[in-house]
This record gives sequence, structure tokens and C-alpha cells, in this order.
Amino acid sequence: MRRTALTGLAALAGAVALAGAPDAFAQDAVERGEYLVRAAGCIACHTAKDGGQLFAGGYALKTPFGTFYSPNITPDRETGIGAWTDEDFVGALHEGKRPAGGRYFPVFPYTSYTKMTREDALAIKAYLFSLDPVSQPNRDHGIMFPFSMRILQRGWQMVNFEAGRFEPDPGASDPVNRGAYLAQALAHCGECHTPRNMMGATDEDMYLAGTPDGPEGEVAPNITPHSTGIGDWSEADIAELLKSGFKPDFDNVQGTMDEAIEDGLKYLTDADRAAIAAYLKSVPPIDNKVGSGG
Repeated sequence: MRRTALTGLAALAGAVALAGAPDAFAQDAVERGEYLVRAAGCIACHTAKDGGQLFAGGYALKTPFGTFYSPNITPDRETGIGAWTDEDFVGALHEGKRPAGGRYFPVFPYTSYTKMTREDALAIKAYLFSLDPVSQPNRDHGIMFPFSMRILQRGWQMVNFEAGRFEPDPGASDPVNRGAYLAQALAHCGECHTPRNMMGATDEDMYLAGTPDGPEGEVAPNITPHSTGIGDWSEADIAELLKSGFKPDFDNVQGTMDEAIEDGLKYLTDADRAAIAAYLKSVPPIDNKVGSGG
């Protein structure tokens, strides 16, 4: 009789634990998603300057093709992403697909986010869906014809885009592989620090070698370990810049890199910033003098 009672109590305790598990898992996903949102730079790009509401869109990004305005990614069902399913969200990040049909313009860095794991993508969604919805319609892009034609994006993808998840380098250390994942799939460093061709696609032969035509027309410096880049920086120097915005010469970064640090990278763990630094010191050095580190 006593054994039966104990068995019943154990079963009841197990049932209670299982009943609470989904909430615990959901909370873990939200907290993890908040961290990943910081790593992915979502705040800076999806919040309008001068008092815009967080994640409600309207950030203006000037490019050679015109001005793009970031969309509302709050869980508002009418003007944001509140009606999106998991597949809608993952499809946007992994394949550049719009739930309403068609493809995104590559100013949205799905070309990097495609390397993100599905689990990380859904954790980001969990966090965004935990926020208060903001009703704010998206602004139309101000881009030139024919680049404004959505239908052309399918052709652009066929020529310039290859979907696929991040694959660790078996010959690299765990920190370098972690840094590679953070830099490539989340922080999307190559989107700003790699030159682009006439079609707006990154030149992978010049990966991270810098460009005079970075976001907002800013110079994006060479961040490969060449003397024209960050060759004389230590890993500690790089990690410190990602935390404080200060270079080894005590100058500080400006513009979009400052936003990337203030809204995201400084919130990463010391271990993750060190991993990004280790990865950047491991990439092939490229001779391209367009500015110096950061």
C-alpha cells in the first residue's frame, strides 16, 4: 500500500514537472533569443533614429541603389510579424522568402542569416514575440527602377545566393568555430566589411577586406589580419573594441559600427567576444588599405 502511494506521488510529481516544462522551455528560448538578437544587430537596424520605438522599423539605410527602410518586427499582427508562423520566420532568415510571396532585397542580410541554426532562428522569434506589439506601418523603399522590382530578386538569388547552415571547420579550435558562427551567421560582419559588385553581392575573394562604400556611405575598414587591416592588433585588442568601441590607439569607432557595439556586441559574453577575435585573427590576410581596424 505504501509503495503504491509513493509510486502515485512520484507520478503526480512527474506530471506536474512536465506540465511546467513547456513554460520553462519557452522562457529559456526567450532569454536566449534576446541574447541572439543582440548578437545579430537587430535593434540598430529595426529601430528608427531619433526616438523610434524599438523594433518598429523605419530605420533609413542609404545605399548606391537608393534608400531602404527597415520593417516593423514587433508582434503586431497587422503592421509587424505577429501573424508569422515558425516557417515564415525561418524562411525569411534562411531563404530570403517573404511570407506574402516574393523575395527580400539583400539589404536584409539573409545572405548571412542563412547560416544560422533553426534553433537560434526560432529563439529569436520567441523573444520578438514576447515583446509588446507596436502598430506602425512600414515605409516604402526609395529605390531606383529597375532595382525596385521584387521579381528581379529571384534572379539575383539564383546568381548570388546559396542557402545553407554554418559548417564548423574540423581543423579549427572550438573558440574559432564559435567566433566564425557568431561573425558569419549572426553579427554578419561580412555584409559591411566586404566589397560588393555591381549587383550588390559581396565579393567573397575580398572577404572582410574593407570597402570605401560601406553602410551609409561610410568607410568599412579592412578587418583581416593584414598590415593594412588589423594585423598588428592582438585578440585582446579586438575583444576590447567589441566591448567598449575603443581601438588600441584609444580612438573610438563611429557611425554604424558604434551602433553595432552599443546596441549589441557589448552585451555578448567575454567568451563570445574573445571567440570573434580569435576567428578574425584566423581568416586569410588581404592587402587592402581602406582604413584601419574598426
